[in-house]
Amino acid sequence: MQYTINVRGRLVDLSQPMVMGILNATPDSFYSGSRKQTEAEIADRANQIISEGGRMIDVGAFSTRPGGAMEVSEEEETSRLKHALAIVRREQPDAIVSVDTYRPRVARRCVEDFGADIINDVSEGGITGIVDTPIHEEGDMFQTVAQLQVPYILMSVQPTLETMMKNFADEVHRLRDLGAKDIILDPGYGFGKTLDQNYEILSHAERLAELELPVLVGISRKSMIFKKAGGDPTTSLPGTIALNAVSLMKGASILRVHDVKEAVQTVVCCGGLSD
Repeated sequence: MQYTINVRGRLVDLSQPMVMGILNATPDSFYSGSRKQTEAEIADRANQIISEGGRMIDVGAFSTRPGGAMEVSEEEETSRLKHALAIVRREQPDAIVSVDTYRPRVARRCVEDFGADIINDVSEGGITGIVDTPIHEEGDMFQTVAQLQVPYILMSVQPTLETMMKNFADEVHRLRDLGAKDIILDPGYGFGKTLDQNYEILSHAERLAELELPVLVGISRKSMIFKKAGGDPTTSLPGTIALNAVSLMKGASILRVHDVKEAVQTVVCCGGLSD
């Protein structure tokens, strides 16, 4: 499929899959290798993502991992993101930067004041906050996205492909009615799903193309890999590569990953990028 998104007036072509590198400005993300808090660590990670072939940098400051993420106040999340995004923009002014937050007011500050280009929302527009916890934030994410006119990554927390497709169709309709234009779908592996449900969705993920929107896959080092193959996040790179390859063959336009170099190689070997 031929997809483009408008990033601050720049038309970005997603007909060739892109790699988004993860930068977590938080002390408790599930994969310790992605945690970057000091100025030097954040700068090094931003530069590493781009030097290894990533086109997008996803900056988060509040771990939403299933099973034990620590509550972070809106003020603390905003402060962390202000710090991290300033460094990322200084080091990589031309990179496409997304902000990983489910809080509408935080998202607005990051776009209007801190230089973020894309909103990456793991709450499916406000269904959840921390996993399995009802959201209590002020504001409406769909309205915020429409007002800001930025690309929006809408992640599903639904357990089956059928409910996911139905919800996505309804949510995209609502977003369009509000005036949102550039929507990216994320099936939300690991969120609201059992191990078997994750793999059932992956096995039929090509059906997401019926919605005629680009798809982002964030499967990197997640528990659905090591719960099936053994090990832990630190040993899950081979499984990540395999499932990213499957996702590309089923139509993914963006891979959100910890290991950028390996993901770029996967895209190349799956025929998504020219030499």
